[in-house]
Amino acid sequence: MAEITAALVKELRDRTGAGMMDCKKALAENNGDIEASIDWLRTKGLAAAAKKAGRVAAEGLVGVATDGTRGAMVEVNSETDFVAKNEQFQTFVRDVTSVALAGSITDIEALAAAAYPAGGTVAEALTQNIATIGENQSLRRSAVMSVNSGVVTAYVHNAAAPGMGKIGVLVALESTAGADVLEPLGKQLAMHVAAANPLALNGDDLDADLVARERAIAEEKAAQSGKPADIVAKMVDGSIAKFRKENALLSQLFVMDGKTPVAEVVAAAGKDVGATITLKGFTRFQLGEGIEKEESDFAAEVAAVAGV
Repeated sequence: MAEITAALVKELRDRTGAGMMDCKKALAENNGDIEASIDWLRTKGLAAAAKKAGRVAAEGLVGVATDGTRGAMVEVNSETDFVAKNEQFQTFVRDVTSVALAGSITDIEALAAAAYPAGGTVAEALTQNIATIGENQSLRRSAVMSVNSGVVTAYVHNAAAPGMGKIGVLVALESTAGADVLEPLGKQLAMHVAAANPLALNGDDLDADLVARERAIAEEKAAQSGKPADIVAKMVDGSIAKFRKENALLSQLFVMDGKTPVAEVVAAAGKDVGATITLKGFTRFQLGEGIEKEESDFAAEVAAVAGV
């Protein structure tokens, strides 16, 4: 039997929003396995893990840059939000994003080794930043998107400065339509992605393991209904169809009106200008998602209340 520590209870609570005692019970039922405990809580209706798992757990900035048919996005982490407001740090994020765009660099090691505009390499500039600002910083990830004809547009949410904030989005639109049409459409779509957080472009593109996990949860919940097997099977299929629809960008309801699927919004825009517009893809970075941040005082509170 795995030891159910206060830190483990806290992590599960952070990721699911479930009560501390429910988290402790879930961990006990699943031998301390976090992922299995999340699923256990969800089958009991005690958590909405898919909405909680991406909570921000680190500081820094996400930078975006575009140039017509190309766009890049980079996440640079710091220890505190205070550094994200530092002009030197912001300059670094802006410059590194430009380097990624110019060289179409998505590999972090390659980005670190690339030439920095002010001299030396990106890695050397980062080391200098750490020394002068006095706080640890790191390059986390980089993405580049491009289209043959059309635009790549960007949007940042909770902007700390132009082109950088806590959530960054790139949207790629393939079309012969003019930038005067594509840019505003792309901006609205990027804002939608920031708000709705789709997991894939199409329902069929969703990660197979993720869908299998959702199906297992749906099967267990449906089985608890006590209905006949054929009805249970239909309930499960319905749940998975709903999951695909709600988590694929093209089938999500556009946040601007709350009723039109994104695919229809794009098609209508193309019809209005007499040109086909294809939404080729998107990339969304949320600052610190998936990085655990220690909060020792809160862990102590968990220990006191849960008795671990």
